[in-house]
Parts: sequence; C-alpha cells; structure tokens
Amino acid sequence: MATNKSSPGAQRSGGFDKLHSDGQDVLDAARSTPELQSVEHEAKERRVAQMMADQMSMPMTVNEISVTGAKNIRRGFLDPIFSPLLGDSPNPPWTVGEVMSKLQVASAKLSGLQILRQPPEVFLSQSSQVDASTSPSDVNVSFGLRELPRFKLQTGTDVGNGEGSAYGTLLWRNMFGGAEMLRLNAKAGTRTRSAYSANLSAPVMSDADMRISLEGLASAAEKPWASHEEVVKGASLRFSWLNAQRDTHAVEYSGAWRQITGMSESASPAVRQDAGDSIKSAIKHTFYRERRDNPQLPQDGYMLRSMVEVAGVGPLGGDVAFSKGELEMSGAVPIPLPGIRERTGISIGGSLRMGMLWPLPLGYKLGGNALPSRLNDRFLLGGPTDVRGFKLGGLGPHDGQDSVGGDVFAAGSVNLLLPLPYKGPDSGLRLQLFANGGRLVALKNKGKAKETDLQGSTAKAVRDGMSSALGDVVHGAPSMAAGVGLVYAHPVARFELNFGLPLVLRRGEVGTKGLQLGVGINFL
Repeated sequence: MATNKSSPGAQRSGGFDKLHSDGQDVLDAARSTPELQSVEHEAKERRVAQMMADQMSMPMTVNEISVTGAKNIRRGFLDPIFSPLLGDSPNPPWTVGEVMSKLQVASAKLSGLQILRQPPEVFLSQSSQVDASTSPSDVNVSFGLRELPRFKLQTGTDVGNGEGSAYGTLLWRNMFGGAEMLRLNAKAGTRTRSAYSANLSAPVMSDADMRISLEGLASAAEKPWASHEEVVKGASLRFSWLNAQRDTHAVEYSGAWRQITGMSESASPAVRQDAGDSIKSAIKHTFYRERRDNPQLPQDGYMLRSMVEVAGVGPLGGDVAFSKGELEMSGAVPIPLPGIRERTGISIGGSLRMGMLWPLPLGYKLGGNALPSRLNDRFLLGGPTDVRGFKLGGLGPHDGQDSVGGDVFAAGSVNLLLPLPYKGPDSGLRLQLFANGGRLVALKNKGKAKETDLQGSTAKAVRDGMSSALGDVVHGAPSMAAGVGLVYAHPVARFELNFGLPLVLRRGEVGTKGLQLGVGINFL
C-alpha cells in the first residue's frame, strides 16, 4: 500500500545524513585553513623523505661497467675513474644511495676532462641471474660517451688597448688517449709583432682536478710606454689542482731569456741602463678563489687571487734575484629597490690590488748585496683595464716620457653598475659610474754611500728603502680619476667604453681625459 509519509527509520536516516554532511563541511572548512594545510604538507614531505631514505638504503652493488662511444680513450685511463664503483675497491658501494653518489662523482670526473660534447649518459640494468656469482642486488652500469672532435682550428682578430692583432689557435684533444691537450698559438699585431706558444697538458692519475702542463713560448712586443721592444724566449712546467673548496692552486717553474732591444732615439737613460739580455729562473705559486655569480659582470659574490714568485735564489740561477708578491680582491653586492622583490640589476662593486718586489742576493750568497730590480720585472700601473683615466703605465716613476715601473704599488676602485632603460636586469649591457686610484713607488736607497756599490745594495739598504717606499704608498694621496661609461659582458671578454677625468696626478704621470676603450678579462 502506497503512502506519502515517511517511516520513522527513514526520518532517522535522513537526520544522520544531515549530521554527517554538517560534520564533513566543518572538517573541510578546517582543512582549508592555512595552519592545517601547512601541517598536512609537512607530514606529506616527511613521508616522502622517509620513503626516499628507505629506497636509498636498499642494497645495491655494481656487477659490471661498460662504456660506449670512447673511441679515442684508453681503458687504462678510465679504470681509475670507474674502479671505486666495483666490489673489489677499498670502499665499495653497498646501497642505492652509495651507488648513486659514486656514479655522480664518476660522471663529474668525465665531464671535467673537457673531451666530451655533453655529460655522460648513465644506464642501470638488472644483472643476469644465470651467473651463479651474481646476487639479486647486482646491477650493470653502462656509460654512453660522446667525444668532442680531436682537432679544432680557430682564427680571428682582436682590437683593444691600443692594439690590433690577428691570431690562430690549433687544439689537439686527447692526443694519446688520456685527455691530453696540445694547444698551439700564433699571434701578430701592431704592438705584439709576433707571439708563438705551445702548451701540452694532461690530467694526473685520471683526475681532471689535477693537471700538469709544459709550455714553450717566444714573443717580440713593443713597449711604447718605455721606448723599447722586448723579446722573450722561455719555457715553464706547471702543476695545478683544485682543493675541496674548488679553489685553484698552481706551482710553476719557469725559465726565460729576455732582451730589451729596439730602443727609440728618445729612450731615457733608465731604459738604456737595462738594455741587453737577462735570464730569469723562478718558481711561482698562485691561488685563485672565485665566488662571483658572473666574473665578467659581477652582481654578487667575491674573488680572491694571490701570487708569490722567487727568482735567482739558491739553485735557481739566472742573473736576476728577487721575491715578488701580488694580492687582488674584488667583490660586488646587489642593490635592491624599495617595493621591488625581483632582481634590479643594480650593483656596487669594489676591487683592491697590491704588490711588492723585494730585491735579493743572487745564488747562495744570502748575506751578499741585492741586485737592483730590472725594467722587465717591475710593476706597471694605469690603463683602460687597470686604473682608468690614465695611459697604459701612466702612473708611477717616469724618466722623461718613459714609464720605468715601480717596486711597490696599491690600487683600488669603486663602481656602480646600472641597467640601461628597456634592457632589464639580465642584459649584458650596463651603465657604469666609477672612481679609481693608485700609487706606484720605486725602491728608494736612503742609506750611506758605503752601503751601495756597483753590485747592488746591502740588506739593510734594501730594508730601509722598502720601508720608505711603503710609507709613501700608505701615507701619500693616490693618483685618482673618475668617470662614466658603458660595459658589455661577452662570454669571452669584457668590453668597456669610458669617459674618464683625472682628478689627482703627480709630476711625470700621464692621464687621459676623454674616451678610453678597454678589452680584457681582469679589470680593476
């Protein structure tokens, strides 16, 4: 019999459904609050992290490694890279996480050799269980390599710093199957009449972070700031490595035969005094730390570089003896604008350079007289990539119109980089406001006449003279210039076109008022 009334059971069911619906709405509303959403998100992240940790701790061992695409690489060269993955290594990987970590290390080592087009492709597959020596946790690893061409020829022209030149470079990669590199360079220009070099380098123990290189060079270049031409023939042996912080260290021995020749009629007596031949035999250590986001156009970070060189002491030989040190620091910080969270492209940067050349006795005569420094080894200061607003070598001691260099120097700069309108913060073109200055001083001998002879100065005379020169650098006002210009950061080099105005000059120094073009890698 049909009826329009609902039964009591149906009424109770409808009330329960309404209660359940109201409770679900309350729960959904609670879940929509930011606090509960944050708690649920954190719980989900913890579950995912725990799952990843469980997977990474699962057992895994490498049974076999195969390499494809290595047409010109020796197996003996690859063995030290892959051996840490195998079970017979001193500390073999036993879990998924350990295997993945060692695979990343091996891939990074291969990429660092600079003989591959792209990072290696890595494939993992289950080992065949037919072989009784394998276990269920064994995997086979395959590395797919794509080598770069063995030969590369590059030619071009350079214009900058008052010189035009043409160059050619031939690169031979992987000469003997061990990532060796042979680089042949030839250059001829308006100021560098000729320059030839050959550099052969190779990784040590299959490690791209350690390299040894042998280089020979011959060059002839005009030095218009000192009215002469310098001819150099020499060779060097260099060992470089990266430490755990990815800083570069290098130790180098070099020997060079230098000639000061081709002097102009107006060459000063100071230049003529150093004319002729000299032989330098030296050891050098360099350190380089790079923490800038873009070395050519830094917006953030810092850089540190140092060099220490010793020549002619003890068994080194040669006919010049000195110790020489340089230190360079630079950094940049971004400048935010109120109310703008995005990167603005505005930054302020600064650089500081300093150096000292200390004359030493030649050979084993540590208590003998120190030979005076030569024009070839002294510091130069000034130029479009150095202290802007001055000619190349325009700062420091001069003899007539010739810059004869100095033994102690300090230089610094401050610059503000601004993006051009409609270019944005990611553009490589910037407007630059700069102020820079420096001081270059020659070693002074204030000792008595008996402390100095034709063979050089006594240790006390050198010490007193160096103290006087340091005092002049520290207490004397620097030569300064300021200006505005355009900066373009290219992947190969940095280009600057500046209008500079010298503000402080000393007698004999040469400033340049107006436009100045600078092309280089390292700028003050």
